[in-house]
Amino acid sequence: MMEDQKQGILLESGTNEIEVMKFTIGGNLFGINVAKVLEIMISAPVKPMPHAHAAVEGIFKPRDKVITVVDLPTYLGMESPKSEKDIFIITNFNKMCIAFRVHTVDRISRISWTDIQKPDKTVSGGTESVATGIAQCDGELVTILDFERIVAEIAPETSIQISEVERLGPRDRNDRPIWVAEDSVLLSKMIADSLRKANYVNLHMFPNGLELWEALTALPTDGPLEKDVALIITDIEMPQMDGHRLTKLVKDHSRFKQVPLVIFSSLISEEMRTKGRELGADEQLTKPEIGHLVDVMDHLLERFDQRHAKA
Repeated sequence: MMEDQKQGILLESGTNEIEVMKFTIGGNLFGINVAKVLEIMISAPVKPMPHAHAAVEGIFKPRDKVITVVDLPTYLGMESPKSEKDIFIITNFNKMCIAFRVHTVDRISRISWTDIQKPDKTVSGGTESVATGIAQCDGELVTILDFERIVAEIAPETSIQISEVERLGPRDRNDRPIWVAEDSVLLSKMIADSLRKANYVNLHMFPNGLELWEALTALPTDGPLEKDVALIITDIEMPQMDGHRLTKLVKDHSRFKQVPLVIFSSLISEEMRTKGRELGADEQLTKPEIGHLVDVMDHLLERFDQRHAKA
């Protein structure tokens, strides 16, 4: 059932839309990007694991694969008695399968990223929110959770590791302007720190695709474009404008299409890879492979220079 429902959005490219599966915890409405959902099932017995994070219930084996179970109510500070009627949302992103316990699952709604607003600091207490954004779906306010951040907080070793860049060894300073669209403050900092460690020192960070696109279209039209932007890196899931819409706009533009563009996301499945390729992305990499990203950046910039040298 989930696969059939997911095909609708995967077959369309660059529409700046998202399909959100709504679920409840303690009567509160939350959402998850359907592209992250592998399946949903009735909760099952879980084997506890010693020394695990407080929100990690343990593991279970639905078929031939052992899956970690995260108690989402506990993580969100909304503890409640577990019930046999609880639901496991089994996700697949960052090359990991994780089950999240919730109370009920509602229907799927299709909305535009422009309708998703980032929570302000009065909601998050001045720190980054665990929400990707707040959206109105079918007349109801839905909090779309940042599952990447949740997993990074529970298991930091599964997130971006600067040690991957350190293993590349000494590198020459690179002043080429690199533009990055990433809405997560946590992941944006991790990416920036890692790229600076790789001696990419001229970074321009944007919280979503829309702000990057507006900055791009505001550049002066005279002079070489590569002096302002040499390479673009974009996430997929972002409020206001997602990475696929940004990729389409860049690659459909007569001037900007020459700029190498890398999609760096937790959602790089075969279906998403096909979609990104159709939109013109030069490379697509799965988080948290930051060392691989640096290698790809080196290659794309070298190839870009060679093309311009021949022109």
